[in-house]
Amino acid sequence: MYLPYLRGKQYELIGLRELLAEGLLSEKIVPIIEPVKLTSMLIKTVGAYSDAKKQLILVNNPEVGNFTKEMKDEKNASLAQAFIKSVKENDQIIYAQLLNKKSDEEQIKKFIKKYDGKMVTISLDKDAVQKYEKFFEDKNTIFNLIPDESGVRRKIRKQRVMLDDKFKKLERNTDYEGIDEPFSEDHLYYAEDGYVGFADYSVVGAEYSDTGFAPYAVAIHIVYFAEDYSLRIIHFVSDSNDDITDPAGKFKEALEKLVLWNKKMQLKTKGIKEFEDLYRREAYPGLGIVKKLSIMHHLELIGEFLDRE
Repeated sequence: MYLPYLRGKQYELIGLRELLAEGLLSEKIVPIIEPVKLTSMLIKTVGAYSDAKKQLILVNNPEVGNFTKEMKDEKNASLAQAFIKSVKENDQIIYAQLLNKKSDEEQIKKFIKKYDGKMVTISLDKDAVQKYEKFFEDKNTIFNLIPDESGVRRKIRKQRVMLDDKFKKLERNTDYEGIDEPFSEDHLYYAEDGYVGFADYSVVGAEYSDTGFAPYAVAIHIVYFAEDYSLRIIHFVSDSNDDITDPAGKFKEALEKLVLWNKKMQLKTKGIKEFEDLYRREAYPGLGIVKKLSIMHHLELIGEFLDRE
């Protein structure tokens, strides 16, 4: 089982909906969404999963973004009501509680009372173990996401899912130039290591930012299988990176490298096909769509691997 952890940004949600609509999301993939903004796209995504009878995990206590604040804002009342309605109507939703040293115990008690029987815990570090042991150890949790650290692994033993940030975030996009590196082997060894599944932050990484900026370079991050079925990631970077002008031209430079590389690799996911279509049409969709396609490719590729098992 693979549980990709996504931050509920617009392009991530659109990617999930497109994979779902075309039947390209494996039954062995259950996305986790930490909602960061109250948007119509979030509501539509919850509705799409309800219509498809597919499981979706929603983080109950998001720690990044403005979702909680926006849910309480009176000017968002109609949107908040629509979100609550969409969640209530979706019996496929599983609810996750983020645990750490600062977790509010009263909030945890309310969470358990409301969602007992369809709960997931996410322990982000060793300090979360105390909260888990006090409130969840004797509960029927569906999954317990933990880092693969001995101090946590020895304490939390049931329904464990290995959570790790596999994406090596670099300071600048230009720093990715020429890098083709290992990404993950968790899909190969999670069961052998005592886990029921594995989770990561896809090709975005755990670090969260809600501010956009014009980059000096455009980078496209693509995962692929090595001969031993370990997962690698290759980065395609633009060349004209002296200033922030002409993002469309920078994208075309990076995209051409991807297309030429794939002539040998022959990857055929929806994400890759759409990248190739953009190249043929000489179209620039915006950087959000570039990330969307990379995530879609990752999820479809992992799904194809898991479905062969």
